[in-house]
Amino acid sequence: MSALPDPDYQAEFYQSVASKRLLAWVVDSVFIFILASLAVVLTAFTGLFIWPLLYLVIGFVYRVATISNGSATWGMRFAGIELRDQRGRRLDGSLALLHTAGYSISVAIPVLQVISVLMMLTSSRGQGLTDALLGTVMLNRRGIRL
Repeated sequence: MSALPDPDYQAEFYQSVASKRLLAWVVDSVFIFILASLAVVLTAFTGLFIWPLLYLVIGFVYRVATISNGSATWGMRFAGIELRDQRGRRLDGSLALLHTAGYSISVAIPVLQVISVLMMLTSSRGQGLTDALLGTVMLNRRGIRL
């Protein structure tokens, strides 16, 4: 990960990233809820019968589309953070898909989500479980000049 900023010498890249991730998650969750609700209305309310699946699919597509087009969801952009790969580049479509799949698996298995949050709070780069496995990192957008 030598292309990424060093957390000891360039701490501004990682400052408050964990709390900004939480803010981004809340904003994204609200937005996904609105999109799923619109889908229910557009299906003449038959979407209510498959609400959990509808919410999951819309959330998955939303995350992959926004991360692959700008390396951040709209919530992440609002919070001022962005995902980068091991070389400091923005995430492409395949890495966005893998990152979203990893996130979805962590959310589905609570112990993995707890481990991921603990890693974000304690690791020097603030990486969650999926980030550590993929070599991705969340950075403050204002500091990015890679």
